[in-house]
Amino acid sequence: MDLLLLDERLAAGEQPGFRARQVWEWAARGAGSYEEMTNLPLELREQLAGEVPFSSLTPVRDALSSDGTEKALFETHDGRPVEAVLMRYRDGRRSLCVSSQSGCPLTCTFCATGAMRFGRNLTASEILDQALHFRRKEPVNHAVFMGMGEPLMNLDAVLAACERLPDVGIAHSHTGISTVGWIPGIDRMAEEGPPVRLALSLHAADEALRSELMPVNDRYPLRDVLAACRDYHERRNKDVFVEYLMLGGVNDSAERAEELADVLDPRVYKVNLIPYNPTDAAFEGSTPAAIAAFRERLEARGLRATVRLTRGQDIAAACGQLAARSADAVTAGAG
Repeated sequence: MDLLLLDERLAAGEQPGFRARQVWEWAARGAGSYEEMTNLPLELREQLAGEVPFSSLTPVRDALSSDGTEKALFETHDGRPVEAVLMRYRDGRRSLCVSSQSGCPLTCTFCATGAMRFGRNLTASEILDQALHFRRKEPVNHAVFMGMGEPLMNLDAVLAACERLPDVGIAHSHTGISTVGWIPGIDRMAEEGPPVRLALSLHAADEALRSELMPVNDRYPLRDVLAACRDYHERRNKDVFVEYLMLGGVNDSAERAEELADVLDPRVYKVNLIPYNPTDAAFEGSTPAAIAAFRERLEARGLRATVRLTRGQDIAAACGQLAARSADAVTAGAG
């Protein structure tokens, strides 16, 4: 819900200060309506139901994958599309992939969101309402800011949302913020905000190739990004997770693995190799054999490396696929 509007309406009604906390506690526990908030006076519940929408997002469509992954398309009050994903794992993890912007102003060539028209930054309430949508279905315990948008370009709202996620059931240690290398945001995360994890979308250690894949590298070269990540590591005493999308014939050779190992300090970084999921971009994913060989080379150089399990590919909910072009697209499962 719009927490600023909630505060405004409660203040206008001269309600005691603890009422906002009561409403939030109910919402964070998965309440589906004001009617369920039985420690609020009935008159107040009825007033809030008429003046403060229970969510700042309007659900448009849910899509369920054969592996249990669920994608939701929302619209903001001004008609902006937003997508979020719930990933269900056999070990009990319930991990959310949330968006920080509607669309993305950056134009990474492999990412479907980057091909969308950029809308705007999301508010903290709009970010939280993605989590609350799924919390009303079941408990959740992990979250990553890897949905639509560059989180560090909207860091005030992202950090404000992170502050409240533990109330929803997601500890700071189980929250990750992903960036393409937006140095001003990395610098701020080293100094302020809750102790969440930092993930760097790297995808190529060669500056020229990275600029080709991720034009933001021209503004913030990788060497400077890695220096900022090292500073984050030293100040926060936390590892930095490197996301590396495996693109067949582009960045998956033995030479590229050696380049990556050359620039990453094993004491600072852990590498997550990501099988590429099809979008409209002209790339193919690396073969399982190529991914395995790449991982072996990294590990031989002392780097910790894992391969991410692909989830939700059949509903276009996997990494890099979020692109809510329209409600019709989600209805068709095209994403």
